[in-house]
Amino acid sequence: MMTTLPTDVARLRAAVEFVREQDTPTLLSLLLPGLDGPELRMLVDRCRFAHAALLVFPPHPQALRATLAECGLASDAPAQPSVVVRDRLALRHGRVATQLDVEILRPTVVGLDGARRMVEVFALAVPEGSDLTRLAEHERTWQHEAHLAFEVEGPDPLELRGLCAAFGRYGAVPDGGGYTPHEDGTVFYFAAPAESKAGYQRVELYVPGDHRDVLAAHLDEHRARQPAESLLRLLTGAWTTQALAAFAQLRLPEAMEVTTGIGVEVLARTVGAEPENLARLLRYLAMLDVVARDRTGYRLTELGALLRADSTGSMRPLALMYGGPFYRSFAGLAHTVRTGDVAFDHLFGENHFDYFARHPELAELFDRSMAASSHMFEPLPAHPVIKAAGQAPVPRTVVDIAGGNGELLGRILAAHRRLRGILLERPHVIEGARRSLDAGGHGDRCAYRAGDFADVPAGGDVYILSRVLHDWDDDRCREILHHCSRAMPAHADLLIVERVLPTDGSTSLATAWDLHMMCNVGGRERRADHYARLLDAAGLTLVDCSPLPLDGSVLHARKASAFQPAVPVRLA
Repeated sequence: MMTTLPTDVARLRAAVEFVREQDTPTLLSLLLPGLDGPELRMLVDRCRFAHAALLVFPPHPQALRATLAECGLASDAPAQPSVVVRDRLALRHGRVATQLDVEILRPTVVGLDGARRMVEVFALAVPEGSDLTRLAEHERTWQHEAHLAFEVEGPDPLELRGLCAAFGRYGAVPDGGGYTPHEDGTVFYFAAPAESKAGYQRVELYVPGDHRDVLAAHLDEHRARQPAESLLRLLTGAWTTQALAAFAQLRLPEAMEVTTGIGVEVLARTVGAEPENLARLLRYLAMLDVVARDRTGYRLTELGALLRADSTGSMRPLALMYGGPFYRSFAGLAHTVRTGDVAFDHLFGENHFDYFARHPELAELFDRSMAASSHMFEPLPAHPVIKAAGQAPVPRTVVDIAGGNGELLGRILAAHRRLRGILLERPHVIEGARRSLDAGGHGDRCAYRAGDFADVPAGGDVYILSRVLHDWDDDRCREILHHCSRAMPAHADLLIVERVLPTDGSTSLATAWDLHMMCNVGGRERRADHYARLLDAAGLTLVDCSPLPLDGSVLHARKASAFQPAVPVRLA
């Protein structure tokens, strides 16, 4: 007795025969017309024909195994969820992804060459009378999910990019893909060339492991061929910001676990939310890989865990700041572009430093949001200037100018026990910095100066301006650097931590932050040669510029009279 529609059975039997008869070199030649010689051998060496796939629609999950047995396919392994196919179906048919329970079974077939391959069977149960019937009819007709798959074994990112490029050279077109967490595998889909003789219109490269860095470029190329969809995704970026902010505001990350899912009803009671609306928020966050859904509920992903208040390097303050006051001010971006006025000042009636000073809770949030990017600071204690100061025979002093809550200074003092520190900040910030540095055990080696840039302490050995200059226009930057230069002894070094704009127009967080600074503080990000000119005007010389995490950079400057370059300074 047949337990699915005959068309599904016929397609399954055809897939079995296809998998049994094919081998990797023959199939690659059929799939990519013109591929031969060394390039064919290169592909054969790096990937193998793994399976043919199709999507079927049994009336219920149990019926599927009976149909597989009828087609000579046996699979004792439990079915696994298919995130990639589920999401593609949802997008194609305007459905909610979490309401499509797509599963995968992979029964084995032994080929004529003795190789063991699989028929990958995606299954979406469609009971009689279900509202999914039309979806199933469409998919059976157009065979969107039918594809061939080649498995790539142990590639490095460069090799994987080369494989994708080789498929592209022979007419295969990027057609989506995704990372499947429960399998720890990355899928790259291509549309087969129009001239392909393989009988399948889609091909998959399956790569064990997490290769989302390479996948991102593949998906970008796919989206570039669908401009309306790409633009629509860009236009909904504000929704993402607010969803993440709401996630943090509701304290959901603290209520969730990384290893085990928790039901929506339980989470709703814990955080005081309306269950149905919470489910809709979590569904959206799952699409962003902030949470993941399993059979018991929702759990935090590695990404989402960064929004826990107690996580190392917590980014919760950033979510609250970017979803709060800076979100509101960014709505005035057009005003800033049109008039040159700062949007934050236009909305709140004063600059953000004064506004936050009058609202202590926002000032504290701002300082914590600055500290949330502290991953940028991790290499700084090992910078040659800091190391040399820490190893000097006489204790040296590091002066952190506008050092916020002392996060960076604390890292430096922790790494070099003989260094002493001075933190210059506004009066309302000093006490928080003192508490932070005392808690880190550095208070006895740190002095505090309440004041402005005109009050830079003299006589230090290393001066630090971390994410300060980008707050100001060029005239104010020259003033700040003059104050530093005046305070610095001839032997002293100045380290400037900023996001430096690339010279080649390449993608960088600095480009986005430049817009942020324009809109919210009236400052800007700059290229290294721009900083060199500002330094020169203050009697300082740029010695070097080296990279930091999060697209940051550290610029090293000294007094011009003390600098004798042995090699040309690199400004890129």
